[in-house]
Amino acid sequence: MLVKCSTIILLFSFNLLIRAKIAQIDLTRTLPLGVVLQRQGKWEAFKNSLHKSKKSGSQIFDDYWNNFYLGNISIGTPPQTFQLVLDTGSSNIWVIDKNKCTNDACNGYPDNGGVQKDLFDSTKSSTFINQGNDMTLTYGEGKCEGTLALDVVTITGTGLSYHTQGFTNSYYIDNTFANQPVDGIYGLAWPSMAVGNVIPPMQNLLTQMDKPLFTVYLKELNEYNWPDYNAGSITYGAIDTQNCDSTVNYTPLTSLTYWQFKIDGVSTGSYSYTGSQQVFSDTGTSYLVGPTAQIQQIAAQIGATWSDYYDQYVIDCSKVNGLPDIVFTINGVKYNVPSKDYAHNFHRSDNTCVITLWDNNYGYGPAWVFGDTFIRAYCNIYDIGGKQIGFAKAK
Repeated sequence: MLVKCSTIILLFSFNLLIRAKIAQIDLTRTLPLGVVLQRQGKWEAFKNSLHKSKKSGSQIFDDYWNNFYLGNISIGTPPQTFQLVLDTGSSNIWVIDKNKCTNDACNGYPDNGGVQKDLFDSTKSSTFINQGNDMTLTYGEGKCEGTLALDVVTITGTGLSYHTQGFTNSYYIDNTFANQPVDGIYGLAWPSMAVGNVIPPMQNLLTQMDKPLFTVYLKELNEYNWPDYNAGSITYGAIDTQNCDSTVNYTPLTSLTYWQFKIDGVSTGSYSYTGSQQVFSDTGTSYLVGPTAQIQQIAAQIGATWSDYYDQYVIDCSKVNGLPDIVFTINGVKYNVPSKDYAHNFHRSDNTCVITLWDNNYGYGPAWVFGDTFIRAYCNIYDIGGKQIGFAKAK
């Protein structure tokens, strides 16, 4: 999830393999909100409400095509468990304050395809410490406000826990987060990005892990099995050799903010762009996000057209198998993203496949965001100790 960018998201069902400070947990995948609303026959009304809100100047929620992967994180003593975004695009943790968050967004909007949220009750935790500092966490499509607090924070079921982890106990969240099946965010990026000088959780957990790194593996999308309770895994303290190829190619990070590095070029079909561009790996974003001109050229090579109805690029599903790979060059190595990873139907009845490409029109940050589309093709190894990121072909 891009801080000051798009938000989006990781649910972890905890079938564990733990040995010597190595923990591997399974991922559960949920449907994009837009697909849920279409299946419920509510998409047209929801889309119309967005346009009305835009005219009135209200906050616009346009993060409705992301797949959501959430992680079970517990806070407090005794532990209270929440489904948080495990997000390499931000560095803070936040949950919703049960005693102070009173706007409608705090509980979500089940009628809009959302879910009832779990809220943190600090009065029931014997280890809770209120630091009192007000904090605002701003994302490209949403924000929350709250106070800085300390408590025991645990990646549920792994034994990875820190007793005085800083987090934001939110007394306000906006409608962006209200519409998502998420109780908060668990940031996995670097300390320099953390609001309020809070130490991010991974830095606090480094001494508990076998190696100072973690691996994210995402399986191919299963169009007909939602939620998918075996959608991939995250491995703390080791490279995932079970799901990822043994050959790992690393590239150095260019900034210790996001998990940021550079690419040397991109091509598909007869189109090719050569030149150094900044990019970051973001588990909280579903799509490949890139400069508008390059995304338009790639979409044209694929044969995709923009749909005002879906608000994204689409193509007839019968053409997917013949589509060209999207090829990125990183540190001299070519990485092919095949059509099975960037074109999906989500079990629609109209045989329309969505192309998971999006224009980077944020006006700040790196030119490209490599979201789940890229991570499905290549396991991402986030090497904190080596200040580098590695890629291994997913098995």
